[in-house]
Amino acid sequence: MSTDHGRIDLPLTSATAPGPAGDGCSDGCRATAGTDEPPPSPQRHAVLTRWVRLLVAATIAYNVVEAVIAITAGRIASSAALVGFGLDSVIEVASATAVAWQFAGPDPKARERTALKVIAVSFFALAAYVAVESVRSLLDAAEAGHSAVGIVLAAVSLLVMPVLSAAQRRAGRELGSASAVADSRQTLLCTYLSGVLLVGLGLNSLFGWSWADPVAALVIAAVAVREGHQAWRGELCC
Repeated sequence: MSTDHGRIDLPLTSATAPGPAGDGCSDGCRATAGTDEPPPSPQRHAVLTRWVRLLVAATIAYNVVEAVIAITAGRIASSAALVGFGLDSVIEVASATAVAWQFAGPDPKARERTALKVIAVSFFALAAYVAVESVRSLLDAAEAGHSAVGIVLAAVSLLVMPVLSAAQRRAGRELGSASAVADSRQTLLCTYLSGVLLVGLGLNSLFGWSWADPVAALVIAAVAVREGHQAWRGELCC
């Protein structure tokens, strides 16, 4: 597997092709993509489906570990940012579980809309929580302590999450699965939050700038609302 500006070469693939309109995408998906390439063959479709299942399982496993470490380290350091990051991981698990449920059935297309609704609600929950915690952190006079564990966790997530997101996004687009693409975008938001957390913890440790993290997190919350709206309307495939 190799990366090139966010793109990942999936096993047994030479090119990607978006799914047809109506196959998990909003109307006009193929027209938006500007291609006349046919949908994946049955054999390729099976490979992509297995690949999505594997990526979703990896995302769930990583986020469970991430949540436990972040919440524990956050409580030790009295860091609202770290605890919030851990709870974001819990929300990401819920989103990935919805996709896992979809692709566990014999006909994933039949479960597409329900999975998208769950993912959209997860986006909104993430935005609401990040916004509330950011405002609380700005208003709270108490300052969080230094957390070496939190800094390392944020750095690792900043490396791992883009890989998982790019791989799932590419597979989802080729399958024509809006839910897989939507979940990949939530994983990408987790990447942004990792960067925000890393900068916030770093500035707090080096200069005592406790306001840096919540301010940046508010921007992430706004992006999450937009992504949730698109997921609810099924506009994330292309």
